[in-house]
Amino acid sequence: MSGTLEGIAARVEAGERLGERDAAALLASHDLVSIGMLADEHRRRRHGRRVTFVRVAEIRAGEVPPADGPLPGAAREVRLTGQPAGVAAAVAAVRDASAFAGGIPLTGFSLADLVPLAARDRISLTELARQLRDAGLQALAEVPVDLAGVEHAIDDARAGGLRVLRLIVPRVDAGARLDSLRRAEAIQRAVGGLRAFVPLAATVDPATPSTGYDDVKQVALARLLVDNIESIQVDWRAYGPKLAQVALTFGADDVDGVTAVDTRDSGTRRAPAEEIHRNIRAASLDAIERDGLFTFVEA
Repeated sequence: MSGTLEGIAARVEAGERLGERDAAALLASHDLVSIGMLADEHRRRRHGRRVTFVRVAEIRAGEVPPADGPLPGAAREVRLTGQPAGVAAAVAAVRDASAFAGGIPLTGFSLADLVPLAARDRISLTELARQLRDAGLQALAEVPVDLAGVEHAIDDARAGGLRVLRLIVPRVDAGARLDSLRRAEAIQRAVGGLRAFVPLAATVDPATPSTGYDDVKQVALARLLVDNIESIQVDWRAYGPKLAQVALTFGADDVDGVTAVDTRDSGTRRAPAEEIHRNIRAASLDAIERDGLFTFVEA
């Protein structure tokens, strides 16, 4: 470990917040192992050996689920995805999904889609949130860090009764990898109440894909620099079980998007429930299941 990283490690150990020079030094360093160890130690001080995960059943807005199911029995969150055509369509989609969920926490939509939706239908974002809440929506599925006026939009959505718990990064510019981390920290400082931050890009440009090295380093940087958000999250479906497992040793402590369909077509060891538990155990960590509102689920 270089002298610079040793100084950063001492500040992390002392509970000090890292500054811009520290962030730049971490980004410039090629000592991925040492950076990963720093992030892992920071995560363990916050969460011990605990890693949480959630099994999600997704419904695309506009695709009405059958009234009698089948809701996967393992689902701990039902999530509406896609952009509805209008306010009425959004409310109808929530109402149908709520009936389908049958008491399982229902989340849905990106705040980036709801802001223009409210504007097109000439209602306030708070009123739209209220209508969605009354139809059965409990929380927004995601809030992108690059949404213009995001702090005010979060306040408006919460004023309408929706929980806002999860920040995502739509895309990561290879030349500005710290920007999304700085933005996440600033949003939490302004509005509070966010439970998880997903530092890896939701959309990857196929012309300039990230590498596994880039991805795990970004997770580690997020844990070290975004110290006011409780959980650093990795998406099981978007990045796969293997990268998710490695990310858990580089500062991540929550796994999103584990499929709720416990198929055993590929054998017992490949069934999702067994695979997520096995991968977490292999990282010398303890798996704790949660629901879509970040409440632990009793085994």
